[in-house]
Amino acid sequence: MPHIVITGITHGIGKAIAHAFLEAGFDISGCARNIEEIQQCAEEWKKTYDKQKIQLIPCDLSKPSEVETFAERVKAAFPTVDILVNNAGIFLPGKLMDEPDGHLESLLSVNLLSAYKLTRHLLPALTGSQKAHIFNISSVAGQRAYENGGSYSITKYALTGFSENLRHELMTQKIRVTTVFPGATWSRSWAFSGLPESRFISAEDIAAMILATYRLSPSANVDTLTIRPLQGDI
Repeated sequence: MPHIVITGITHGIGKAIAHAFLEAGFDISGCARNIEEIQQCAEEWKKTYDKQKIQLIPCDLSKPSEVETFAERVKAAFPTVDILVNNAGIFLPGKLMDEPDGHLESLLSVNLLSAYKLTRHLLPALTGSQKAHIFNISSVAGQRAYENGGSYSITKYALTGFSENLRHELMTQKIRVTTVFPGATWSRSWAFSGLPESRFISAEDIAAMILATYRLSPSANVDTLTIRPLQGDI
């Protein structure tokens, strides 16, 4: 069976991607920080998808040693990675002149460096696939500045740059790379916004677009994928 690796797999976009690819028959590896959520997802999915291999591992992606351990466990269980989705990220609002010291470094550790390091660790396994694809989940905050974006926006711009350079380097190896730019997507963090769920993108729509992008022929690459709420950004 084909194999997908997803970071930040237990809720939001990551969980929706996991569901979409499990339904499509993929084996799956994933990580998140919350041990209870990892265990809950593992139990639920192993009951529903009992013919597929499911490997979920607690991992704090802000720590390079844990990124490496996660990658090594993935490679030990699966010789080949067909899809890598660098989805994990954290959001801390603020203005560049007012945010506390260390704000940028904290965001960079998860939003950029974890994707950079995990991709490097898993590249040998991706090279072994006949149809390898890397999806880097950025944000519309990585396309334009906005109020209180601060260091978060900087890290998403940086992830976009990483993704574009990765695409350029890997095209000769026939590894596809797509940068995904979601707008405001409904999740538990928006539950107290006072806005209706219908005002947001659904995580399932983003997952469906990623699956459709992967299903294109190996000779086609979607460089960037931008998805915004119908009524505009929030």
